[in-house]
Amino acid sequence: MNSASPSVVDLKVSSPESVTPAFSPLYRQIKSLIMQGLQSGEWRPSESIPSEMDLAARYHVSQGTVRKAIDELAAENLLIRRQGKGTFVATHAEHHVQYRFLKLMPDNGDTQSEGPAQREIIDCKKLRASAEIARALALRTGDSVLQVRRVLSFADTPTILEDLWLPANPFKGLTAERLSQYHGPMYALFETEFGVRMVRAEEKIRAVLPDESQCTLLKIKPTTPLLSVERVAYTYNDAPMELRRGLYLTDTHHYHNELN
Repeated sequence: MNSASPSVVDLKVSSPESVTPAFSPLYRQIKSLIMQGLQSGEWRPSESIPSEMDLAARYHVSQGTVRKAIDELAAENLLIRRQGKGTFVATHAEHHVQYRFLKLMPDNGDTQSEGPAQREIIDCKKLRASAEIARALALRTGDSVLQVRRVLSFADTPTILEDLWLPANPFKGLTAERLSQYHGPMYALFETEFGVRMVRAEEKIRAVLPDESQCTLLKIKPTTPLLSVERVAYTYNDAPMELRRGLYLTDTHHYHNELN
């Protein structure tokens, strides 16, 4: 065993952003330690993590405590259990994970015949964050951000118009050309090329009418009702890494969510 490996008592002296209160259940402390390994890149997306037995020895706890911590991380889509193979770090390249944040479904329920969305990158440019965008991304007003605009179409019909704002430093080198060339999920690109994994999101939903430029891009009339979905996506330790505003055309689709 590596003598430098953290033990559960390390939680009481860690940096403020990773502190878990001493009174938290033991499995939650182990969960926090595993999260630190994920955040630091010790175990990268699609890679396997050590076995429950090895982690139990590393953290000086029972295998059952480790299993409970892993169960929670799997339920949160951060880890994936594979029968007979082990436990792996979840990746947005996985089919069942890549659509976790896309909730627009065809009314007929036939997602197979519809196929993946066709994507058109309209723009990707660097600008200064407004007060509103800075607040959402935990930046300072005037900090550099990247703004991406794209249209998603289904069966050649423009259906979603999205504007994204990303902090510029973590996404240095991201261009419209690179986004256009990449054919996988955008979050998988962020994960593999920029080391930023989106692990959860918060959304606000409301009904709106389009402005003139939105009508042009979605090929709709100014009286067409749209569903506006504003999302803030977070990486590990609840660090906001993306503000996304999407306008959804819902004449043949609906927004679907499962509540537990």
